[in-house]
Amino acid sequence: MGKKIPKDSLFYGLRAKMTSEQEDFVNAIYSDENDIVFCNSKAGTGKTLMAIATAKLLIQEGKYKELLYVFNPTEENKMGYRPGSQEEKEKEYITPLRQALIQIGDNPDKAMITTNINSNSLKKTSNKQWVRAESHTFARGTNQKNKVIIIDEAQNWTVSQLKKMLTRCHDSSKIIVIGHDGQIDLVNQDLSGFTSYYNHFISMPRAKHCNLTVNFRGWVAQHADMK
Repeated sequence: MGKKIPKDSLFYGLRAKMTSEQEDFVNAIYSDENDIVFCNSKAGTGKTLMAIATAKLLIQEGKYKELLYVFNPTEENKMGYRPGSQEEKEKEYITPLRQALIQIGDNPDKAMITTNINSNSLKKTSNKQWVRAESHTFARGTNQKNKVIIIDEAQNWTVSQLKKMLTRCHDSSKIIVIGHDGQIDLVNQDLSGFTSYYNHFISMPRAKHCNLTVNFRGWVAQHADMK
């Protein structure tokens, strides 16, 4: 599997409670042998938390310059009619990111690169800022280098949206694609591209596929997900 997270690392307080599956997922991300890691797992299994914690470790070690957390606004066509700035409109989509940052001891408001109101662009104002959160709509024409890139809730991305994002990722980046093919929020579930891309990369030597099965939210959430 290549390099693993250091044995003496407390991993931001998560190490003691990690399952063997979570440790395999973390090590798959941490390893320099994998450029892209897929995780197809149910809600409550800690996939976003593990990915963000590993991203922080990699960035602290100087292997990448920042985390780019990318989401798909499933009601994108309605967002222009909602009150507030673009950042305020998209805030609900980064709740998993903010919760994960809190769990690993970071203040989201200090860790995240925020929007410059005057130019409507993202502006880094502190060395403590290491997280950039954006929707995939920004990706066209970009070249994403030297970053950890998390594509979250990937089951809610279409094939063309995933293609647009993945084709912008440079080999110098670490890409993590997270989702659950059993919880698609798209009106037409057949449009989801997650399973298609999961299978598309399954035979590639520098791609890793992981699965988490333990639901940390408890039996109610686990039983509900079986419906």
